[in-house]
Amino acid sequence: MHDANIRVAIAGAGGRMGRQLIQAALALEGVQLGAALEREGSSLLGSDAGELAGAGKTGVTVQSSLDAVKDDFDVFIDFTRPEGTLNHLAFCRQHGKGMVIGTTGFDEAGKQAIRDAAADIAIVFAANFSVGVNVMLKLLEKAAKVMGDYTDIEIIEAHHRHKVDAPSGTALAMGEAIAHALDKDLKDCAVYSREGHTGERVPGTIGFATVRAGDIVGEHTAMFADIGERLEITHKASSR
Repeated sequence: MHDANIRVAIAGAGGRMGRQLIQAALALEGVQLGAALEREGSSLLGSDAGELAGAGKTGVTVQSSLDAVKDDFDVFIDFTRPEGTLNHLAFCRQHGKGMVIGTTGFDEAGKQAIRDAAADIAIVFAANFSVGVNVMLKLLEKAAKVMGDYTDIEIIEAHHRHKVDAPSGTALAMGEAIAHALDKDLKDCAVYSREGHTGERVPGTIGFATVRAGDIVGEHTAMFADIGERLEITHKASSR
């Protein structure tokens, strides 16, 4: 392959998203699959990454050690879990590797670690890379500026049974977009659960509801509800 190709390493190579990322890397012109990673002890270690993804033999074997492949990639792509991603972040920062981070579920300390690392290395970090979702976030900002002060705002999200964090990173990004438009901090106005005798809804809050069922790829709705009318802005994904 040409030396100008961007060499990528993909974390969580055996997962659903990891396999699709491998397929995409192999299909894209100008991109070279340089490395594929799985956790220590995985039965997939030593497998051919291309065969694992159903794309044919590539000669790239699945490894567990970033240090072993540090010379084989320029950009690290990580859609795994926060604790693993933060470990990968520290390695990439130390060795000057760029990162694409699609992992969700970070606490504020994790997000700050990413911001700090971005001073030293190139990082693309997003809760959702869908064009439609990012258009939705802009629409939510506009709706919040017009209706947010007098409506009840609720965010409802649904995903497949295997998703391990809640609310989803996209739902939180929606809440942050709305809160920012209202000059608020989401942590001060979010309501993540309701149970028992909760009393009346507190004005100015942003509620979250979560569904985990079946094979739902991802559905997100923001509701701005008033007396006599409500506005709903929804995004539905049918594939990853």
